[in-house]
Amino acid sequence: MPPTTPELISPRSSRVLAARRLARRNFRGKERLFLAEGPQAVREAVGHGHGTLVELFVTLDAAERYADIVGDARGAGARVHLAAEQVINDISTTVTPQGLVGICRFVDTPFEDVLAARPKLVAVLAHVRDPGNAGTVLRCADAAGADAVVLTDASVDLYNPKAVRASVGSLFHLPVAVGVPVEHVVSGLRGVGVRVLAADGAGDHDLDAELDEGTMGGPTAWVFGNEAWGLPEETRALADAVVRVPIHGKAESLNLATAAAVCLYASARAQRAPRTTH
Repeated sequence: MPPTTPELISPRSSRVLAARRLARRNFRGKERLFLAEGPQAVREAVGHGHGTLVELFVTLDAAERYADIVGDARGAGARVHLAAEQVINDISTTVTPQGLVGICRFVDTPFEDVLAARPKLVAVLAHVRDPGNAGTVLRCADAAGADAVVLTDASVDLYNPKAVRASVGSLFHLPVAVGVPVEHVVSGLRGVGVRVLAADGAGDHDLDAELDEGTMGGPTAWVFGNEAWGLPEETRALADAVVRVPIHGKAESLNLATAAAVCLYASARAQRAPRTTH
């Protein structure tokens, strides 16, 4: 018979305090653990395998509502703690917690492994500092069928709770390399035959023209810059071409995630286009 009272009722218990510390980057790095909040993230963490989900804190209500997730978590070897609502509120970094908070092992992939897989489509976050934007671009890359995402050493922490939430589980779907200098990223990708395009509103090349000219069908990496000031000149200079998304209306510009989605889907479409023979 399932328990009817939570086993963790004090926000000051050692397990709860250890989980709360993972909201801070230095503790995440030291323990190589991060928080995954809500049913979608926890479900994807369980599905990732490899013992990714280590612990799960869940309220009695959520344990009943998401019995399948809790059962799968137990089946995968995660320690499941039935916790009071106040405990979940203290661990969670959201305003309205959904009753489940998981502790997961880091899932990033060495950049060398990304190169060894000979990727055809890669999103590179070169100077992205907002965690919500980073997670959203990761989600866009996943949806567009990208083979990998790379966060350079000038970008935000992949495991920031806001970035994890914004990825909506995509963090667990595709290889993500972190902490790589942008020069190393570009040279490494070019070395395995990937064309490197910098996305910039002031680019010399137009995305529509690139599509019309048939230059987008090969392996491609898109480099995305900072939300406010774009890409610095030294990063633009590393790319094979600097490409702008055309603005056909009166909008001043596109935000980072929208521009990333347009660029990645343009490449995905070009790469999937039927080959014609003459």
